[in-house]
Amino acid sequence: MDDISEYECPMPETFQEKFGITLFLAWLFYLGFVSRILFAPLMPAIEKDLGIGHGQAGGLFLLISVGYMLAPACSGLISSRFEHSGTLKFSAWLVGFALLAFSLIDNILGMGMLLLLIGFAGSLHLPSAIATITAEIQKSDWGKGLSVHQCAPPLSFVTAPLIAALLLRWYSWRQILMVWAILCLVSALLYTLRGRGGEFPGRVVNIANVKPVFASRSFWIMVVLLSMAFSGNSGIFAMLPLFLVHERGYELASANTLIGLSQISGIAVVFAAGWLSDRIGQKRVMGGSLLATGILTLLLPWTAGGMLILVLFLQAATLTAFFPAGFAALSRVTLPSLRSVTSALGPPLAFLVGGGIMPTMIGYLADLHSFVAGIRVAGSFILLGCLLVMFLRLGQYDDQTGC
Repeated sequence: MDDISEYECPMPETFQEKFGITLFLAWLFYLGFVSRILFAPLMPAIEKDLGIGHGQAGGLFLLISVGYMLAPACSGLISSRFEHSGTLKFSAWLVGFALLAFSLIDNILGMGMLLLLIGFAGSLHLPSAIATITAEIQKSDWGKGLSVHQCAPPLSFVTAPLIAALLLRWYSWRQILMVWAILCLVSALLYTLRGRGGEFPGRVVNIANVKPVFASRSFWIMVVLLSMAFSGNSGIFAMLPLFLVHERGYELASANTLIGLSQISGIAVVFAAGWLSDRIGQKRVMGGSLLATGILTLLLPWTAGGMLILVLFLQAATLTAFFPAGFAALSRVTLPSLRSVTSALGPPLAFLVGGGIMPTMIGYLADLHSFVAGIRVAGSFILLGCLLVMFLRLGQYDDQTGC
């Protein structure tokens, strides 16, 4: 393992002093996140255009998650040579170009390769962003800093369906993806010219660095907990438009509008969750979030009308509370010098399960039986998290320094 003394770490400052850096990273995370989940509200139109079934549609999300999982080794290699700042810039450019190419291509095999690339590019951002935030911001403010960064997922879940609901009235799904790709590329240019933070190298993901991470039981517990959380948002969200259209009789525009508006509750909760995790601890916040989310997910297939809307609002709020605490906890399961390795390995493995295998499973169960069966499996899986979190150990490396 590399000697951490070789690296000059940034001096941690208060959240207020590093707010600009954090906000720009959150914006890039938002653009990349929407680039992945925008396929969900567009999927009914994509299904019709390409002539594919629900199981095949779920398989498209699996390709994104596989690409997301393939990036860890490259993430460490890039950040070790070009620092975390260079990795963040490369990720931003790659998302934009891959999405632009997808909007133009007609070949199914090429589409699959581009979906892998979109997932890959998104995976490059997260470990460098978390390493940057936790190195630039003092530990007592981690919850606040990570809350700003974690605003991106709930904001994405709100805006992606609303973007689709609005623009599908006049534009094709290809044109919508093209517009978003251009926005990503413009933002990548601005960050390349003006971006700050992360001017220190990451760790190469090699046997020497992976071994202590994989040897940590708490790391694997966090992978499973993140899998449960990803199942609740990315997994359910990916198939929710198809569920509402095919089994609840909604028009596509109405379904996407409902999904988007229901996710607003998550934006308000993410700040409170970061503050709460700094006060009562990450384990309590994560356990409570997964307990409530599991129950609400199980209720989802049993509801209709106003009750369905209420469950969707509550499910988004309770699940969003998990992520600031979850990513702060992930930064505490290994040595501080291995945070970028931990962040590079954990979320992609978890997203493969929650954001890839779970929607694929729901899609194939829908083809064989109904969406209800798949949603019940997902809810049961999430509910187990409130028990698993009790076996998580945090804090054994809190007295160590490094980045």
